[in-house]
Amino acid sequence: MPGNEVILRFNKVSFEYNRKPILIEADLSVREGSKITLMGQNGAGKTTIFQLIMNALKPESGAITITDGATIATARQVIPAEHMGLTVREFFEKAFKEKVYNIEPRIEKVLEVVHLKTPLDKVLKTLSGGQQARILLAQALIQDPDILLLDEPTNNLDVQGIAHLTKFLIDYPKTCIVISHDAEFLNSFTHGVLYLDVFTHKVEQYTGDYSSVVKEIAIRLERERMKNVRLERDISHRKEQAGFFAQKGGHMRDVARKMKEKIEELEGDVVEVRREDKTIKSFAIPCQEDLSGRILELDAVTVIKNHKPVVKKVEVALKKKERLLLSGPNGIGKTTLLEKLASGHAKGEHITRGVRIGYYRQDFSTLDFDATVYTTLADVMKNMGTEQELRTTASGFLLDADILKTKVGSLSEGQKGLVAFARLVLLRPGLLILDEPTNHINFRHIPVIAKALDRYEGAMILVSHVPEFVKQIKIDYTLDLESLR
Repeated sequence: MPGNEVILRFNKVSFEYNRKPILIEADLSVREGSKITLMGQNGAGKTTIFQLIMNALKPESGAITITDGATIATARQVIPAEHMGLTVREFFEKAFKEKVYNIEPRIEKVLEVVHLKTPLDKVLKTLSGGQQARILLAQALIQDPDILLLDEPTNNLDVQGIAHLTKFLIDYPKTCIVISHDAEFLNSFTHGVLYLDVFTHKVEQYTGDYSSVVKEIAIRLERERMKNVRLERDISHRKEQAGFFAQKGGHMRDVARKMKEKIEELEGDVVEVRREDKTIKSFAIPCQEDLSGRILELDAVTVIKNHKPVVKKVEVALKKKERLLLSGPNGIGKTTLLEKLASGHAKGEHITRGVRIGYYRQDFSTLDFDATVYTTLADVMKNMGTEQELRTTASGFLLDADILKTKVGSLSEGQKGLVAFARLVLLRPGLLILDEPTNHINFRHIPVIAKALDRYEGAMILVSHVPEFVKQIKIDYTLDLESLR
């Protein structure tokens, strides 16, 4: 249970990014040993708060106080591109400012905690998304920090990986702050919630697990909304009376003036109800026209066995409206197979000529991080749509005019995911290849995305470790790579 000592405090902290306010005089405090969830809409600035805690960013004003001597480590959402060429051993060595001798036993011990077996000389970019997620977590854990910051730690993890992480956090005796949209995961260990409001740029502090706090916020919003309805009715009625008395002249004008003063007072009582996190609009991914017959055939796949590739025979054929779920544990080769299918380099694979492929890659490496969002969407249209269609589609994914001018690399991971979905809509693909499409996505958006995929009329290959998401989509075939080993 949390202690009584405060280990971290924000006091009237303000911060802007590209002249956009993220925090305005925000206050928060975290007690030693507590397990806290950091909530907020995609792009609100949750990861920015982590960077402020890590001292990677400096506040414009206010103070961030951390207990003297307290160490901090963070497990980021993705491995930085400049580190992808490192070996596993070199990546762990980077966690320390000074050289650590005999580090291998420490690495092996922490890899056991995250349930990962991999050679220490293996290059990071050759690992699967799930293996990279475990490596990121393990690099933070090896530092044994007093404050552990986890940014979407369940992304790319299979069920077994999430179970191991959950047990670790329950047993972890030190302070932990987690950004995640996985309600079941958060409910298992959370003591409280910090809610970053994207509209007021304040941080609200709640006690309780994730689900109870979400309900508490909803009740408060409804209470505020009803109060405003009553006030607005009263104000409207008084304005009508004031207008009537003002026309009468004499003493009635004094009455009208006093009524206007009362109206101003009442208008001051109207609370600025926080608009709840917006949900993306219902959308459809149009299917490429004039498709018939088999769109994809697959007669062999490569799986990883004892860290070595092994080719296995399969029989897979997909036509329009047919969906294949590709399953198996982290590291077995799912992402590699999808990548090769999308590029046309998979052995034993045939995709009908002329079929447009919509590829949602879990690390968003198919996006140009130096391009603006507008250019990223316009490039995929290839004269298939209008400027109005682009902007309307973008708006449905909460990508407003300001975001369209922003470089993709400056977006949050959740916003990059929304850009990727907007591209799929504008592309009108005949084959969808989706690798963990719920990673980084706000939980409010997930049912909308599932509905769109279920209605899609082309062929689809899906990888997802989120059973509740998969259940919402009609699946025709399942290929379990583990059963082939």
